[in-house]
Amino acid sequence: MDILGLLLLIFLGVFLISVFFSFVPVGLWIAAAAAGVRLGLGTLIGMRLRRVPAARVVNPLIKAFKAGLDVSVDKLEAHYLAGGNVDRVVDALIAAQRAGIDLSFERAAAIDLAGRNVLEAVQMSVNPKVIETPVVAGVAQDGIELKAKARVTVRANIERLVGGAGEETIIARVGEGIVTTIGSAKSHKEVLENPDSISRTVLAKGLDAGTAFEIVSIDIADVDVGDNIGARLLADQAEAEKRIAQAKAEERRAMAVAEEQEMKARTQAMRAKVVEAEAEIPRAIAQALREGKLGVMDWLQIQNLQADTSMRQAIAGGPEASPGSSSGGGERR
Repeated sequence: MDILGLLLLIFLGVFLISVFFSFVPVGLWIAAAAAGVRLGLGTLIGMRLRRVPAARVVNPLIKAFKAGLDVSVDKLEAHYLAGGNVDRVVDALIAAQRAGIDLSFERAAAIDLAGRNVLEAVQMSVNPKVIETPVVAGVAQDGIELKAKARVTVRANIERLVGGAGEETIIARVGEGIVTTIGSAKSHKEVLENPDSISRTVLAKGLDAGTAFEIVSIDIADVDVGDNIGARLLADQAEAEKRIAQAKAEERRAMAVAEEQEMKARTQAMRAKVVEAEAEIPRAIAQALREGKLGVMDWLQIQNLQADTSMRQAIAGGPEASPGSSSGGGERR
């Protein structure tokens, strides 16, 4: 019984020791102690209970301590629990300290939690980045189009990384400044002779306001001559005026045709009335003969006058005798 109890105690002790070493990262505790970092086993056990990988916190803590940074394990653990990248934040703090940049842990953690790469921002603050804009087209006052491409050298502004605009805003503002500068030039030759005038004008506008960057310089990489926009606009305007004139002429022609048709209609109506009146003449003569208001000799004299008139018109090449004369001759017969 004594031997069995001893074996049971040994087995139980080995089991407890194995469970302890598997639950508590003793290796990290030893590494931290060897680096001079004061870290209790209770802290490591608390991390395990809070489901925080101890290596994600302890290794950056050792790195920060060796770099001379005053960062507590509680801050690192809180930043990890908030979803941040602890190792990147510590690397950014070390890089900022070496470069002489004033960057606190709270600011670095806020930048990291905002979704920006704080280490890249510190590196860009030390080593500025060059942003190349797309080709921007502008038209000078003489109507010639110029196409310019610029290289913008920017430095990260640590104070405005949280809430500051990004590279797209810088590119848009520089493009707007290039268009404005080219448009204010009286001649495209002025811009071609002094392309640095674009850089000076755009740089003086303070385009980095409200952004996460500080513009160091703006350099015009290339300027090309494009189309003659002024001549094209004049041609388009002339074509538009031509079409307007053609439309007005067509309108006047249509009005003239309408007036002509109206005059023809009126003439036909008047001719119809004349024909209708001429048709009443024989009836009126017959009525006058019956009533004795017109004698036979008078009638014959009228017929002779009509015949004489028709003969004269035929000799002169005029119109033929009217239908009334022929009808009058019929009445005489």
